[in-house]
Amino acid sequence: MQVQCQQSPVLAGSATLVALGALALYVAKPSGYGKHTESLKPAATRLPARAAWFLQELPSFAVPAGILARQPLSLFGPPGTVLLGLFCVHYFHRTFVYSLLNRGRPYPAILILRGIAFCTGNGVLQGYYLIYCAEYPDGWYTDIRFSLGVFLFILGMGINIHSDYILRQLRKPGEISYRIPQGGLFTYVSGANFLGEIIEWIGYALATWSLPALAFAFFSLCFLGLRAFHHHRFYLKMFEDYPKSRKALIPFIF
Repeated sequence: MQVQCQQSPVLAGSATLVALGALALYVAKPSGYGKHTESLKPAATRLPARAAWFLQELPSFAVPAGILARQPLSLFGPPGTVLLGLFCVHYFHRTFVYSLLNRGRPYPAILILRGIAFCTGNGVLQGYYLIYCAEYPDGWYTDIRFSLGVFLFILGMGINIHSDYILRQLRKPGEISYRIPQGGLFTYVSGANFLGEIIEWIGYALATWSLPALAFAFFSLCFLGLRAFHHHRFYLKMFEDYPKSRKALIPFIF
């Protein structure tokens, strides 16, 4: 049966992402995991980091992948399917690679449930819009918005993966101590991994030229930007020899 595009849920979902991003800035506190786990009660139930990240990120891959699986197979099909494929590539890595290599601290169960709900909703929103609502002109693959957007997406993903690799090398298996990250964009900012992902989703918003992707990019900027800010403060407080020229998120600026 042909699925007809309904704009109301698309607008509602996009507005929700914007509202969640604005709420994160308003609250101005980092989500209580990783370096900021202490912000939760000590008795909070926790899962091992690898299992937690796998469970949390899985819906962001499984939901759009399920939508894609119902579409005709084609390497260069409609732009919407190709763009949703890029979304799946990111979350395939987050689900099956990043999560299984993670050496972080145990993750609060309540945040896992929130993450699962968010990732499911966002996966539905992005997949539904791109497959059933998005309309692109015949020349979209040669449009500067698509080309530049995909370039930024790949660049940001590369920065994110490389930065995560640097962070993993700071710890031996089983360690939970913190050290100053060095190399890559960590030379300039404390939140290099966050900067990479923000660039990625800005590129995705440009390539898709869609309201849901723009709303997700805004949420990512608010949520990850705030986290980078608090990471920077954490490093400055913990290490007396932390590089004074290093910024939180944007090299030389912020």
